[in-house]
Amino acid sequence: MLGLIQDRPLLISSLLDFAATYHGEVEIVSRSIEGPIHRYTYRDAQRRSKQLAQALQRLGVKPGDRIATLAWNGYRHFECYYGVSGIGAVLHTINPRLFAEQIVYIANHAEDSYIFTDLTFVPLLEQMAPELKSAKGYVILTDRKHMPGTSLPNVICYEELIAPESGEMEWPRLDERTASSLCYTSGTTGNPKGVLYAHRSTVLHSFATCMQDVLGISSRDTILPVVPMFHANAWGIVYGAPMCGAKLVFPGRELDGQNVYELMDQEKVTMSAGVPTVWLMLLNYMKEHDLKLPYMNRTVIGGSAAPASMIATFEKQYGVTVIHAWGMTEMSPLGTTGVMKAKMADWPFEKQLEYKAKQGRAVFGVDLKISDDGGNELPRDGKAFGHLMVRGFWIASGYFKGEGGQVLDEGGWFDTGDVATLDPEGFMQITDRAKDVIKSGGEWISSIDLENLAVGHPDVAEAAVIGVAHPKWDERPLLVIVPKQGRSPTKEEILGYLDGKIAKWWMPDDVVFAKEIPHTATGKIQKVALRQQFKDYVLPTAQSAAE
Repeated sequence: MLGLIQDRPLLISSLLDFAATYHGEVEIVSRSIEGPIHRYTYRDAQRRSKQLAQALQRLGVKPGDRIATLAWNGYRHFECYYGVSGIGAVLHTINPRLFAEQIVYIANHAEDSYIFTDLTFVPLLEQMAPELKSAKGYVILTDRKHMPGTSLPNVICYEELIAPESGEMEWPRLDERTASSLCYTSGTTGNPKGVLYAHRSTVLHSFATCMQDVLGISSRDTILPVVPMFHANAWGIVYGAPMCGAKLVFPGRELDGQNVYELMDQEKVTMSAGVPTVWLMLLNYMKEHDLKLPYMNRTVIGGSAAPASMIATFEKQYGVTVIHAWGMTEMSPLGTTGVMKAKMADWPFEKQLEYKAKQGRAVFGVDLKISDDGGNELPRDGKAFGHLMVRGFWIASGYFKGEGGQVLDEGGWFDTGDVATLDPEGFMQITDRAKDVIKSGGEWISSIDLENLAVGHPDVAEAAVIGVAHPKWDERPLLVIVPKQGRSPTKEEILGYLDGKIAKWWMPDDVVFAKEIPHTATGKIQKVALRQQFKDYVLPTAQSAAE
């Protein structure tokens, strides 16, 4: 027997319609690429998104066609999110920080028919245009006054594209499993692979982001997503905010501490989200200028592990609750958030911090387990660590065009490539990427744990740990340190700081100092490049073991 409930499809267009109807006066504020602050409302955004939808149909865009963007967080990019997906086309957000050859590969693999670009990336596209095989035209996200001279073929001004349209239309009623957007993995090894989201999965993910134990988005929030809209749909915030009618503040391309702080202060931002490197810049700027965050009550940190010292600084010095989150492009992206349970509220801060530094508890809609190399499930005791497996309502079942082959096991589980623990409270902690874990004498050492501890040293700006070949132990850890400006820590000081905080056999065999550490396009430490850089490095302990 089936229930007698209306069968209405879960569609992305309904999110913006709801915001326009019930929160129509709420602002969307953007630091525009041209310079000035731009303000308009959800009601304006709905009308202009529909104008874009009509214009795309006039250009001959059909359901399933891929429309690419190379753009920062801003109101025109926001309109693309809804105008493209709303008519059944697929929004393909390209990460402009990728290498040029990766962008070319991605655009050609996706067969993008039109590419929408901010002014910033016009020179980049001019170099690539001869190699972009499927692009019929390039839409520059600006007005006629700011249109650049360019060698791009078939160039269209965005404002002139949408101006003739009325914005009076009804969104088509699509099957909720219709593809909505396409986002490629960062491609640290091999070619990037495309994750194809659906309207249904995106709306379900949006419900989750608004849950109190997840991001807790509400109509009382003003949200500044520092995480880019080309990075897994800004972690779902561009969908969750309209669902609740929250005010949005888009920072554009200026992500330095000063510009982010000014927007937070001027617009009375209550919530933000971004990777640790962005928050490091903000915290340094505030410390230098003796500033506070009077309106902020929480921030989401993800993309890579948030050091415990950063969490403590936000919470103890600025009164900002940190929501430590984890996910993947393949997970739309949210998987876990580190919101404390009720019984933890009275715990001493140091005990809370042990859990806040983990990647958090599973969000409803996501199942987690850890398994050994043989596929056997391991205990949730906080000690055993194994391959982190996931399944759920918004997790990829495969990659676009079948790249990577079968990615789910017979139980429907997806292997994240991470190594993790699960504790009795349900908190998950990433101990490493499977390919980055250091295997020493048959035991595993977590490079992430060592990095997070090392960053707690007052003279350390950034730390990375890799495994280096050892004649006796197979691999031993090498700690690479970037000192803070004006500081000169020694190897002995660093190792002394770690002493007593880790097992003796985890202690790095050597410490080297560097001006910088290589990062991926999404801000993660690029271990492949680091291992290549130190491929011929001989540890002092390796020399003595060989003698």
